[in-house]
Amino acid sequence: MDIRWYGHASFGLRPEAGPSIIMDPYQPDLVGYTAIPDEADLVVMSSGDDAGHCREDLVPGQHEVLNALEVVAEGGTKNVMGIDFAAMGAMEWEHHPFHDVPGQNAMYRFELDGMKIAHMGDVGNRLTSEQMDFYEDVDVLFALTGAALTIKLPDLMEMIHRKQPKLVIPMHYRTLTYKGRRGAWIEDFLLHFHDEQIDYAFGYDARITKDMIPSETRVLVMDYYR
Repeated sequence: MDIRWYGHASFGLRPEAGPSIIMDPYQPDLVGYTAIPDEADLVVMSSGDDAGHCREDLVPGQHEVLNALEVVAEGGTKNVMGIDFAAMGAMEWEHHPFHDVPGQNAMYRFELDGMKIAHMGDVGNRLTSEQMDFYEDVDVLFALTGAALTIKLPDLMEMIHRKQPKLVIPMHYRTLTYKGRRGAWIEDFLLHFHDEQIDYAFGYDARITKDMIPSETRVLVMDYYR
């Protein structure tokens, strides 16, 4: 499976078998990253009303669309293009400075190329026990590591230590391009790991196969597309 990080919380997945997927596409002028250039068979978004996570209309070409928050409303599971998706609701942030009511969104997971993949959406609340269990037995976790306006790092690390996802790919943190001024830099997250646990893609593309999944948690830091 080829992985491309576009920036913010958006990734493209191109498996050996199955549909290509783009997750949580953004509005470029809102977040500061370049427009997503790639087409996909399926676009998955964690909600339908957050321009930092839901702009499937800006993804080129024709594609199926899956709103994970709608999957929650429909019972929490849905098969799309032969893939079984599971979704669980979450709050964007418990004390959001820009909204009176915390935005609702969904965390989602699915299997691709034999690997169990989870995307944290835009969750900002401390995880409940049920939400924590959602990350059981995950091979690849796309993790919110920017702290501000998303889950706090101590709460994220509690989940990582308890559920031990095999490969953690950071997202939604502050960069020199990202327009959000409240986000934390990636170093704040990496301080929770030993140097020997951290790998670097040295680019915005990486290739992951099932036999490459580590037996213990490691972090893969990617660059964003430009």
